[in-house]
Amino acid sequence: MKPPAKALVTLAKFAVSVGILALLVHTQDLSSLKADLLAVKLDMLALAVLLLFAQTFALCHRWILILRAMDVPLAWLAGWRILIISTFFNQVLPAGGDAVRIWMLRRHGVQWSQTIGSVVADRFLALLALGAVILAGMPFLLPRIGDRSLLFAIIVVLVSACFGLVALVTLNRWPPRMIAALPARIVQFAMLVRAPLAAEGRAQLIASAILIHLITIAACYVLAIGLDAPLSALDAFVLVPLVVLSSAVPISIGGWGVREGAMVAALNLAGIASDKALAISVLLGLGGLIVGLFGGLMWLVAPERANFSVDQARAVAKRADAAPV
Repeated sequence: MKPPAKALVTLAKFAVSVGILALLVHTQDLSSLKADLLAVKLDMLALAVLLLFAQTFALCHRWILILRAMDVPLAWLAGWRILIISTFFNQVLPAGGDAVRIWMLRRHGVQWSQTIGSVVADRFLALLALGAVILAGMPFLLPRIGDRSLLFAIIVVLVSACFGLVALVTLNRWPPRMIAALPARIVQFAMLVRAPLAAEGRAQLIASAILIHLITIAACYVLAIGLDAPLSALDAFVLVPLVVLSSAVPISIGGWGVREGAMVAALNLAGIASDKALAISVLLGLGGLIVGLFGGLMWLVAPERANFSVDQARAVAKRADAAPV
């Protein structure tokens, strides 16, 4: 993507975040929202931040398993350092976290195809795990949704996820002619994502991917307790994944705006007042910022940054030993 196009995309994402937040704030009682944010129980807020920090270890474990499936022997501590730093850039730059992960992994001598491939597979497997969590909550979600169009959209997403998972798992059994008829890039992407699912550690991979979403659910539940919002653990399990799915759409800066709008709409199905739901979402975002700031501190002392120069950066960019996936 050319620099002018990147600038336009960034500007559009910024406009989406600001626009949705402005609309939500305009429809809410600011004094009530401010009171909720200031009245949150500090122990519950600290626990939520601690959960989000612990989540980085699960995120790292999932990524390490994917890298191992691609025969990349990255040390666990180095992987966690790269991942926690990427959380900082996710907060300040559109898709900045993924770019930093790729760049820092390249500093460890990993090929382009493996660096980019591991991040792509990580994102895709996260969506598959999210689909599994949403599917588990569907029996409790269906009675709450009166809007048929919304219900249809959720079912389409889940059916697509299930179909994609089955297609990936059975890809090696497809007739050669059928595989040859597909575009080469689609087959390459499918084989890339399938590799971790076919590896020996796939049970750990799936468990860690699901655990990551459960931690987000737990953080929202803890924040609801801190705000005295009547959100049950079951409601959190059923509704928060829909918020995560909405905020995963890359149309805003760090999910801001989209996450808040989705949280208000989703928790409304559980009878949570919009100001309480908005406060939960804002505090969740602030918790992510706190974890991101720790990643920023790690960036300042990261050995990959200290030993890197502009000339080396140019050399790495020119020396692409494999085509990006």
